[in-house]
Amino acid sequence: MMLQAMKLPPTDSLHRSGDRVALAFLGLALSYLLLGLLFGTLGSMQYVLPQFLREALSFQKTRPLHVYLVTSWIYTAAQGGLYFYVPRVAGRPLRWPDGGWIHFVSQLTTSLLIVGCFFAGRFGGREYLEFPPALGGLIALSWVPLAINFFATLRPRYRNAPVYYFSWTAGILFFFITLSESYLWLFDHFFGNPVRDVTVQWKALGSMVGSWNMLIYGCSMYVMTQLKGDDAVARSRTAFFFFFLGFTNLLFNWGHHTYIVPAASWVRNVSYIISMTELLLFAQLLFQFRRTLSHARKKFHQLTYRLLCLADIWVLLNLGLAIALSVPAINRYTHGTHITVAHAMGATIGINTMLELASISYILKRVRPAALARHARTIRRGVLLTNGALLLFWIALLGTGLVKIAGASAGQSFATIMQRSAPLFRLFAGSGVFIVAGLVLVIVPLLRVLGSKPQPADTTATKPRIVEAASENAFFHRGAG
Repeated sequence: MMLQAMKLPPTDSLHRSGDRVALAFLGLALSYLLLGLLFGTLGSMQYVLPQFLREALSFQKTRPLHVYLVTSWIYTAAQGGLYFYVPRVAGRPLRWPDGGWIHFVSQLTTSLLIVGCFFAGRFGGREYLEFPPALGGLIALSWVPLAINFFATLRPRYRNAPVYYFSWTAGILFFFITLSESYLWLFDHFFGNPVRDVTVQWKALGSMVGSWNMLIYGCSMYVMTQLKGDDAVARSRTAFFFFFLGFTNLLFNWGHHTYIVPAASWVRNVSYIISMTELLLFAQLLFQFRRTLSHARKKFHQLTYRLLCLADIWVLLNLGLAIALSVPAINRYTHGTHITVAHAMGATIGINTMLELASISYILKRVRPAALARHARTIRRGVLLTNGALLLFWIALLGTGLVKIAGASAGQSFATIMQRSAPLFRLFAGSGVFIVAGLVLVIVPLLRVLGSKPQPADTTATKPRIVEAASENAFFHRGAG
């Protein structure tokens, strides 16, 4: 593949208003992640020491706080990317800058209300949305300015458009659709029928995660085209094939969560068939991974490229696990075990978080190059520590799940299974500490860079650079569905 040179032009007045909104969202996103790690650490300690903070802040509160803040990190970082990338793709300034700030204030206000409800012990929702249902309406309203800015600024013409136009559009539209579906349980037609209720709820939440992933993968594809200095890859038939494969999974792949529900058999059959189409992506990833391995060794010192490569590896690992979990004969044993948690953690940290950090590092390279360079070594060390610890964490969860399956099949008591799992729990807890330490080494420097004063781009930032992008097809796989 012929590599093309690319200039990194400095930020200009055309995009300045959108850039300020984008950086505000990136700062909010990193704050979500930092707080999410805090409550996740407290929750993990309570998992081992049930009496720890039981009166002041019980596990029933720390867990939803952790889940809400980490999921907020994922979609808020993608929103920041959209505010930065869309004006550049469109070649015009953000259409409604004040709308961007309305979005920021309303989202921050809604988050404070949700966190306050959790601290006060006021729940009332479902998984991922455990806050009072009325706050779900505020979330939907807070996204409206983003949708307006996206369509009014980009004015998308889909004929001959690059694939990230379609990813971003699908992500925004399906967020509104799936958020609405996730509250159908408020109606007696759904709430009064447990099978219908569970099926629709899993469909809504599985597809909602897919909508966030579409935003992330669109941002990742845009970054890769900029690193290559050529958007041909984003217009290729291969890119669109894998986009439609990922989009189909967004629509149907949630069904593997409902194998144990006595719903219509066609739901399980369609889900299984769609899940197995991911074997095509898996085969492509294996081929592409082997091709790009030599390039990764040469370019691994470059932060954005390093993060994309690491996400590529985690897509490979997690996709293999996801395919196994989608086989009904296997799913009946793994569902509800730590193996499912391993899949979720590999997707959330290994894939989505690495892709979001790659996007943030690319943006900061454009607007805060000198400040980013000062902290680059610490960030690189944090990235490597996070991924090394995550691999041990992932293996420990898989091992714990297998021990539970083996013990249950042999008729062992729960106490016996937990006793046999003790060494893996220690590995799980220890590696979790190092994951948190690694991410803190990444998050704190990035927040410092965001808080630094704007400076003109370094002269080195405007010189031609040649970078080979990581596997361009790796990022159209559903993450945590």
